[in-house]
Amino acid sequence: MTDDIGAFVPGPRVRIEGRAGGPLKGLTFAAKDLFDVAGTATGGGNHDWPTGRPVPVKNAWAVQTLLDAGATLIGKTITDEVSLGILGENAFDGTPVNVRAPGRVPGGSSSGSAAAVAAGLCDTALGTDTGGSVRVPSSFCGLYGIRPTHGRLDVTGMMPQAPTSDTTGWFARDAETFAKVSSVLLGEVIPAALPTKLIVAVDAFGFADADVATALQPMVKRLGSLIGNSREEIMAPQGLSVWARAQRTLQPSEAYNTFRDWLDKGNPRFAFSVARALVMGSMIAEGDRVWANLMRQEVRSRMAYLLKPGTILCLPTTPFPAPLRGQPLSVLEPLRDRITCLCAHGGLAGFPQVNLPGAVTVDDLPVGLSILGPRGSDATLVAVARAMEKVA
Repeated sequence: MTDDIGAFVPGPRVRIEGRAGGPLKGLTFAAKDLFDVAGTATGGGNHDWPTGRPVPVKNAWAVQTLLDAGATLIGKTITDEVSLGILGENAFDGTPVNVRAPGRVPGGSSSGSAAAVAAGLCDTALGTDTGGSVRVPSSFCGLYGIRPTHGRLDVTGMMPQAPTSDTTGWFARDAETFAKVSSVLLGEVIPAALPTKLIVAVDAFGFADADVATALQPMVKRLGSLIGNSREEIMAPQGLSVWARAQRTLQPSEAYNTFRDWLDKGNPRFAFSVARALVMGSMIAEGDRVWANLMRQEVRSRMAYLLKPGTILCLPTTPFPAPLRGQPLSVLEPLRDRITCLCAHGGLAGFPQVNLPGAVTVDDLPVGLSILGPRGSDATLVAVARAMEKVA
C-alpha cells in the first residue's frame, strides 16, 4: 500500500503475515518504531539510536500477540525522537499528514501510527503512551485510542522512555475493531455490562478552550444517558497545573536516566527541543523529585477516591484541536504545557483511559472525549466506547 502521508519509517517496508485463523484474521496493523520487529532495526525516531545496537531477533510482545491473533503487520511508523514529543513533528523523518486536520500536526509521539489508521492505511496500530502519546494523537486524528492500566501489559521489546509511566497503546477508526483488538491485547472478553456512575471533571472542562468544551457537550450528555447516574467533581483539587508540574519533573528526569549512557558514549544528534528536554531532565534536583513523587501519591489517592468500582470519569482529551504544523518553538511550548495539564494524570496515577472520537470544533477539527476507570477496568472502558458508537 502506498504511503502518501509519510506515516511509515522511510526505507523498505516490513510485512509479516498473521497466523491463519486467528480472531483478528483479515486485519492489518502497523507498529510504532519503538517496538522490536525481528530482522528489522528499531529506529526510535532518531537516526543515531540504532548505531551499534543489534538487530532484534524477536518481535515485541505486543507485535507477536497481534500476529498470533491473525493480524498482519504492514510496517513500522514514525515516532517523535525517542518518544520525547507530543505534537508529532520529527526533524529526521518528517511529520506525518493528519488527514482529519489537513495542515495540522497529527500529535505524538505515536504520530505515524495514528496518521496511518486515520488515513485507512491499516485497521489498527500500536503506539506508546508515557505523557499522552496515544491519547493526544487519538484526539487530534479523531480515533479510538487507549492508554491501558500501567503495568498491565508486557512491554518486552518496547523501547523505554520513563518506565514508571510507559505503556503500550493502540488506535482504531471504529469501535468494533477497537474492541476486537483490545480483547486480544488485554486478554479478556469485552463485557456487556456498563458502569453505573459517571463523574464529569469540571476543572478539566473549564481548562479546555470554550469551543472544545461546547463541542464535547453532546457526547457528555449521551454518555450520561448511557450510564444513567452522573455528577460533577473537581478532578485535581491541587490544580491541573500542579499535577502537570509533577509529571514534568518525574518524566524528564527518568528519561534522562534511561538514555544517559547512550548520551555519554554516543553524543547523538537531536532536534533542539529534544536535546533541551534531556538536558533539563539531567538538571532536576533530588528535592524536586521527592516533591513530585509525593504529588504522585496524592494523585493516585485522589483518582482512587473518585473512581470506585462501577464509576468512570470523563474529561476533554486535549484542551484544543491539532495545532498548525511548523510553528516556532515559542508558540509550541505553551501549547505543550497546556496539553500536559490534561494528560499528567495518566503517567502519575496509571489508571486506564480511552479516547472517544466524534466531536468537532467550530473549525471542523476533531477533538476527543476521554473516559477513565479504576485500575484494571480497561475492558469496561472499551465496552463503553462500543456502546457510545451505537447510540451516536
